[in-house]
Amino acid sequence: MSGMNSSEIDDLISANMASGSGAGSAVLSGEGSGSAGVAGFNPEEAQNDESIEQQFAVMCFEQAEAYFNLITKVKPSELKRLTKWDDEIMESFKTHFPDYQSDEKLRILDENEMKSPAGKKRWRDFMMPFDKKIDEYNFGTLIRTNCEEGYTEENSMFGKSFFYAIEIARNRRGLNDVVWKRAQEQSSS
Repeated sequence: MSGMNSSEIDDLISANMASGSGAGSAVLSGEGSGSAGVAGFNPEEAQNDESIEQQFAVMCFEQAEAYFNLITKVKPSELKRLTKWDDEIMESFKTHFPDYQSDEKLRILDENEMKSPAGKKRWRDFMMPFDKKIDEYNFGTLIRTNCEEGYTEENSMFGKSFFYAIEIARNRRGLNDVVWKRAQEQSSS
């Protein structure tokens, strides 16, 4: 599939996003309709509702599944974009996170560092300029801590604003190509 043209890749991205539902697939595209009712939602005033938490978990899983399906079908280093703001996200990422510009730092994420109070603030400040551009930019998602592995309970963490920056950088640097190569080998055997 690495010989696909840009239009074919865009079609695959759209098809994978359509396989998700509501806000879960909007997170992957960065372009959503807000159909999940996330706009105007104030988490500070929300009460815990088990059915909402379950729906949220399903949407996160669907988004993760759609993204993983994408990077196992199209060689990630050849993906042209995940959102129409990829270049802007990467420029901002380089400025705000010079310490994340090494492959090792991106290959295996330090969840404790990223989710520390200082880490959360850094990531929130980084994504704030995109809040009017990317619908549901702050919607939670799953991210693989080790990019060479799939989504498992041990290899996934819940995150918000850092999904785009981490995954666009991993794709552009070829770090996600390992899972694509493994999928190609499995499908040919």
